[in-house]
Amino acid sequence: MSSQIGRNIRVQVFGESHGPSIGVVIDGLPAGLAIDDKAIADQMARRAPGQSAQVTQRREADSPQFLSGLYRGHTTGSPLCAVIANTDTRSKDYAALTDLPRPSHADYNAAVKYGGYADMRGGGHFSGRLTAPLVLAGAICAGALRQRGIDVGAHLIQVGEVMAPALDPVAVTREDLDRLRQAPLGMADEAARQRVEDLLDDLRRQGDSVGGLVECAAIGLPQGLGEPMAAGVENRLSAALFTIPGLRGLAFGAGFAACAMRGSAHNDPYTLVDGRVQPASNHAGGVLGGITTGLPLISHTAFKPTPSIARPQASVRLSSLSPESLTISGRHDPCIAIRAVPVVEAVTAIVCLDLLFDKGGTYAT
Repeated sequence: MSSQIGRNIRVQVFGESHGPSIGVVIDGLPAGLAIDDKAIADQMARRAPGQSAQVTQRREADSPQFLSGLYRGHTTGSPLCAVIANTDTRSKDYAALTDLPRPSHADYNAAVKYGGYADMRGGGHFSGRLTAPLVLAGAICAGALRQRGIDVGAHLIQVGEVMAPALDPVAVTREDLDRLRQAPLGMADEAARQRVEDLLDDLRRQGDSVGGLVECAAIGLPQGLGEPMAAGVENRLSAALFTIPGLRGLAFGAGFAACAMRGSAHNDPYTLVDGRVQPASNHAGGVLGGITTGLPLISHTAFKPTPSIARPQASVRLSSLSPESLTISGRHDPCIAIRAVPVVEAVTAIVCLDLLFDKGGTYAT
């Protein structure tokens, strides 16, 4: 398995959903970086289950225990390792699934690839549970970014057919991102959030689920980060974001809407701001030729509906190769995109910090 992202800041996650613990090793952090326990706890709480009636009621404290790389509240320069205990598992909910794979899960694929040896309880290493250590790593990287005037924030702009306003791709501020981080369900628009809550209540009663779209912005990035062609900003961020389970689509700036635009509308004309050249609009999403433009780095990530639903679904019993109906029990989100918001934010922060360490980057301890 390859569960590592980053070139300069290398983040390796480990563990399984129903194992004793999950965790992360972060290699490449400079010595002397202050670790903000409260900021980490706040970010972990945004991702954690059991926060509202609209997400799974599995309850995990998600309090990390640092095993190495941290001394007196600062990084030491050696690999930082942290573990998060799994304390609220119900493995019996998954006992039959080794023989009856769930649709739209990795159950069958993993059984074929690993010969039945993978621990697939709760989804095993493929589970969204493994995003907790990603959020931990992202919170640490976000702290380093903020010290250099760079901030990252994400929010939901679509759940099913319910839409919420997008960020201003040019003028988004740190105050805007702070407001998003406080928003219930990751959605700052109150009217849209109420419609989403009603939708999720209906889906829970129906035993069904829905997908969603997450918008993320990184502001304050300097011009000139990224190395074309294969090491461009979009390349590296895309590879990292696709480690998040359930992600099915990714776009930057205007994204797929650019297909219907004229060049005269999509092009970002240059202007002078305080004697500095920068684009006047941001259809490019803050990246041209794989290199940052200095405007906000804007991405949109699409998440599929939660595949674990209470409705009967068709499957195949592997031991007898016979068709069989499957009804999934357990505790599951009607929309995984809600808890994906801080994960997208975290992964983006990891990649942004990683980019600053490239040759010609601006990171300095």
